[in-house]
Amino acid sequence: MAIIHYSAASRCCMPSLHRASPSRSVLAPSIFFFRDAAPTLRLDVSVRSQPPGSDGFGEPINNKHASRDASVGLSASSSSSVIDFLTLCHRLKITKRKGWVNHGIKGAESIADHMYRMALMALIAGDVPGLNRERCIKIALVHDIAEAIVGDITPSDGVPKAEKSRMELEALNKMCELLGGGMRAEEIKELWEEYENNSSVEANLVKDFDKVEMILQALEYEIEHGKVLDEFFLSTAGKFQTEIGKSWAAEIISRRKSLSAKRPSSYSG
Repeated sequence: MAIIHYSAASRCCMPSLHRASPSRSVLAPSIFFFRDAAPTLRLDVSVRSQPPGSDGFGEPINNKHASRDASVGLSASSSSSVIDFLTLCHRLKITKRKGWVNHGIKGAESIADHMYRMALMALIAGDVPGLNRERCIKIALVHDIAEAIVGDITPSDGVPKAEKSRMELEALNKMCELLGGGMRAEEIKELWEEYENNSSVEANLVKDFDKVEMILQALEYEIEHGKVLDEFFLSTAGKFQTEIGKSWAAEIISRRKSLSAKRPSSYSG
């Protein structure tokens, strides 16, 4: 049973979740988050003690149904880990992207918003020989997943790239432990590392989607809020690796120039 508490704690670390043997009760260590002022989430997972040879309701297990009962138990354990993991990922939905917050954007997009539109980009992009579209979608969905724990670390935070990567890898490992390990957890870690290391054609394209999504969002905020967000365009200029990325970025920049020419007084900075 997972009990979810919200508190105002602002900084701590997340211990790993421990498994329970059937013959004892376990109260897993609390899980805390840090960075920014978003609400802190704590998961307390307790497992009711069940004496050997019991189904948990005081009746001996019938050998005829032992396999079925064991299967149900494994399924319940897996479900618990999944819900704990998904509850942790809720933070991706409520944590605003810091670059926009720093520029005074009200109602800024969340980390999950950003990843979702990147996944859509992967879905609708034209075919590329040798490219695995499904893998691109998966990479887009997990590339910022560690930010559920470390938050959105931006260049303005002054954190060295190597340290940022170390922090995110540590967070990712904790998330995979929370999920209970196994094939799905290993896949998430593999996809994240592939993106982090830019080590495949799929990672190359998703890296471009990350930048394309950012400048598209910047253009949308410029229009909506009357701001000039040049730094997001300058920081990505000349850094697109793929033809799709270059083409989409050029279209966004073209539209920005056209709008600026028509409404030069609409931006207040």
